[in-house]
Amino acid sequence: MRVSFMGTPTFALPSLKALITADHEICLVVTQPDRPAGRGRVPTPPPVKLAAQELGLPILQPEKVSEPTVMPALQVARPEVIVVVAYGQLLPKPILAMPPHGCLNLHASLLPKYRGAAPIPWAIIQGDTVTGVTIMQIEARMDAGPILLQRAEPIQPHDTAATLSERLAVLGAELLCQVLDQVTRETVHSVPQDERLATYAPKLLPADTHLDWARDARALDCLIRGLCPEPGAVTSFGGRRVKVLSAEVEAIINSPPGTVCAVDQKKGVLVAAKSGGLWLTQVQPENRRAMTAAEFARGYRVRPGDAFGSA
Repeated sequence: MRVSFMGTPTFALPSLKALITADHEICLVVTQPDRPAGRGRVPTPPPVKLAAQELGLPILQPEKVSEPTVMPALQVARPEVIVVVAYGQLLPKPILAMPPHGCLNLHASLLPKYRGAAPIPWAIIQGDTVTGVTIMQIEARMDAGPILLQRAEPIQPHDTAATLSERLAVLGAELLCQVLDQVTRETVHSVPQDERLATYAPKLLPADTHLDWARDARALDCLIRGLCPEPGAVTSFGGRRVKVLSAEVEAIINSPPGTVCAVDQKKGVLVAAKSGGLWLTQVQPENRRAMTAAEFARGYRVRPGDAFGSA
């Protein structure tokens, strides 16, 4: 099929490559503009652009997909279907109505659960044990279109947003090719979403990243893993913001929340929560490199009885 591909981050790469491997013709790649990144704020192309350049594919980078240049470019490309994988913008109705086989979206959840921008982090943060991927027909409302195919994927106890995203990206790419094969053979079936079961996974805000030591240790562990590697769960020590990159749950602790209970050169720093505690194993102080919690304890003179607080 002639496919116009819309995607931006690393998550979209397996899908783009799988479509090419399956002999679909990518007639146009639409991705976000280059954005400033790093300490030097150097304009950096998104991963999908880099991949498309390597593959010699035509690329379009509008600031907004509603710009007047986008529709004519799509009309020239003449896609039979538009495939969207983590593009980052809602498509206007004229684009949705243009391709003969519509617009398909790969979403990283078992819809109608976790509609929105951040389904993978929120599934981990909420303590879910299963998530998955959905291929859906795009409609005007966000992530509300009929479901074409779904596949479940267990969330492992030590999964982070990064490790889970890698697996879901590969699983979603496989599912996407299956759906396009069904579209080609005219055997695809759609099922409306049950609006009563809809939940949302909005974009993560700074307030969502704060470690509240008055919460249960297991809930804090889910938050840390769901926010790893970015934007990262944050706490404070000695007036400095500290990003917690990894931790291990300690079941039984009898100290006030936030209190440093132990410092161990192998395990790290043990901090009490409302119920249980966390061994901080890897952290990143503000404006510093990532380091082990043991290195942090030596450098910042962390001692039992000290306290971590709100960021």
